[in-house]
Amino acid sequence: MPATTASSLPPPAIQANQHIYDDYFREEFTQTLDENILQLLDRVWFRSELVGFENYPQRNNPDRPLIFASNHSGMAFPWDAIVALSHLWRHLLQKHGELSDLPRPLSAPLLSQTALMNPYLVKDFWKKCGCVDATTLNFETMMYYQDHNLMLYPEGVPGIGKGFNRKYELQRLATSMVRLGLQHGTDIMPFYTINAEYLNPYAYSVEWINKLTKKIGIPFLPLTVLLLLVLVQPWAFYLALPAKLTFVMGTRIRPSDLTDKTTDELTREEYLALSEEIRQRMQTEMDAAVKTYGQKPYRWGELWQRMKENRRFFPFFLPFAWPAMFTEFERLYVKQGRRNFRMQLDRRGAWLRMLWRNPITLAYFIPLIGWIPLAIKGYKGNKLGQKP
Repeated sequence: MPATTASSLPPPAIQANQHIYDDYFREEFTQTLDENILQLLDRVWFRSELVGFENYPQRNNPDRPLIFASNHSGMAFPWDAIVALSHLWRHLLQKHGELSDLPRPLSAPLLSQTALMNPYLVKDFWKKCGCVDATTLNFETMMYYQDHNLMLYPEGVPGIGKGFNRKYELQRLATSMVRLGLQHGTDIMPFYTINAEYLNPYAYSVEWINKLTKKIGIPFLPLTVLLLLVLVQPWAFYLALPAKLTFVMGTRIRPSDLTDKTTDELTREEYLALSEEIRQRMQTEMDAAVKTYGQKPYRWGELWQRMKENRRFFPFFLPFAWPAMFTEFERLYVKQGRRNFRMQLDRRGAWLRMLWRNPITLAYFIPLIGWIPLAIKGYKGNKLGQKP
């Protein structure tokens, strides 16, 4: 981290917490994952587009990260965040040749407390890709981080558990986003995730059920017909339908333009009012983005064309093959310590060889009892009930 002047040194508690910058994050891990897996999934399955990112936003305060903020997709595993970050990663490397403007996400702590909530049980997946647990201390600490920007999903867990009946309805935003934006004099860059509501459509939420599932490390339980598939085919726990994800840049928000008061002068009620004003601005822009980009969420013809163009990689762009692909990547990168490798996904019989080398992946296809070995691995060394 670049040196700071004495006047800008963070408080002692934050200085002691700055180890979170580098505890897990490995750019090489993220780059290798993107080259071997995420580029294929995005190119064929998600077909994501960035709209309005041509003039990539720059920091208004060079000593503090910009705060990128987006809506969450309701009732789906957070593939929207994975695809957004991987696409931005490639965009910045191609356009600028470096990653200093890449936003690092603050993520719900439940995502990292068990391996089960990491895609296909890849240990510490979220943190190795740059995520930091979204606690108050971590948020304040990351405001002194200068190597990258920040990404927030300020709706929090209520945003992903809101149910399809409230799709594209922004839930109440965290007031910490406003407070820290004011305190550090940095702007908020909203962008809107469109069509991710259709990754798991027609899924609904019941609060008392969600309270029970949180106790076992699952933020919410989507009540949908697909839930039956999850029981008989465990790989469907991470399933995403092929919605075409579109990320639309919004209008920069400068918190200091919204109030004349300092952070110490503002009351909690005033912070809530400022947060609601930002929410309404974002809601208006998101509604417009949905009208433009969200009317045909699947684009089946485009999907079929991409599958034909990439048929040599069959079946790896289809969700049932993802467990073997992710598990094989972890075997090569983590267990064998290999670097700068390319998984030969276009070799005949590659998927069967991955199943043979990684027997745990067979459990994803065994009805009901397949969940036993997956749960054992998924909860081994879990941190449920511990403070992140």
